[in-house]
Amino acid sequence: MIGADEVKAFAKSRGADLVGIGSMDRFEGAPEQSDPRRIFPEARSIIGLGFRIHRGLLRGIEEGTYFAGYAAMGYASINDVYAPIVLREVGNFIEDNGYEAVLYQNTSVRLGCGVGKRVSPDRPRPDVFLHFRIAAVICGMGEIGYSKLFLSPEFGPRQRLAFIITDAPLEPDPIFEGGICDRCMACVKECPAGAISAKETVKIEVAGKELEWGKLDEEKCGAVYQAGTPEYSPFMTDEVARVVRGIVGDKGNPPEQSACKVDVWSYLRENMQYVRNAWESYHPSTICGGRGCIRACMIHLERAGKISNVFKSPFRKREPWRLG
Repeated sequence: MIGADEVKAFAKSRGADLVGIGSMDRFEGAPEQSDPRRIFPEARSIIGLGFRIHRGLLRGIEEGTYFAGYAAMGYASINDVYAPIVLREVGNFIEDNGYEAVLYQNTSVRLGCGVGKRVSPDRPRPDVFLHFRIAAVICGMGEIGYSKLFLSPEFGPRQRLAFIITDAPLEPDPIFEGGICDRCMACVKECPAGAISAKETVKIEVAGKELEWGKLDEEKCGAVYQAGTPEYSPFMTDEVARVVRGIVGDKGNPPEQSACKVDVWSYLRENMQYVRNAWESYHPSTICGGRGCIRACMIHLERAGKISNVFKSPFRKREPWRLG
């Protein structure tokens, strides 16, 4: 028999920065396509692992001089290299103690969620995709901020997540009480896509706790997350700029509805060399660098003293750059 404290200590000894444990009953009411109990019906616990995104990986984007580091080391290296190694080590520990461990990282979102045929009428389509941010809340690791990003009391918005679903009966952590996000709305004000609504919100209930975040325009976010905007992307051609402006709007003008019909993910991969090279090398290019949802949020939380990972100097040292 292994205990929760043993699992947490082992995970941290193998490189996880954050560890939390939730009970599977907290997923009650989840849609079948995102309910991990559909993956492992006998599971008793879910273990959440968090891996910090180094603040320095955002430095080059802040200065406008080095964009590759965040995508390579802040995304791909964590999601596809480091986290899977830690997952395997912790999975070994659990299975060496006689319990199954379903190792879950974010690969299925890229391979295709819910695209397969049901193997029987009472089962969801493969692949079931775990909602990472809600799962982290269930594991007591933090909260979902107004931006819809997961916030931890240690790093604010700076972490990637991975999970283990297991039949080990581990003591769950309490749901985090909240209080990191104070609705300062810096994420809304600084999002270059204007993708986060200042007025419309989404509300759900998880494990008896109401969660709320700003309604997200996923098409706008998806375009700018990869390519930036003409004002904040040194790699954008005039033609791509026209398409991006058609999706997100320009200087207060609404987007062109005709432009919104473009498959932006495919379009950018085909027409913007930096985006194409990033996809071929490691990950989407993330030229935006989370200007609102990560950087503005992080700056505010550090100034407000709301996260424990502190630095000797502030992140923003000079006026932010802007093209045009």
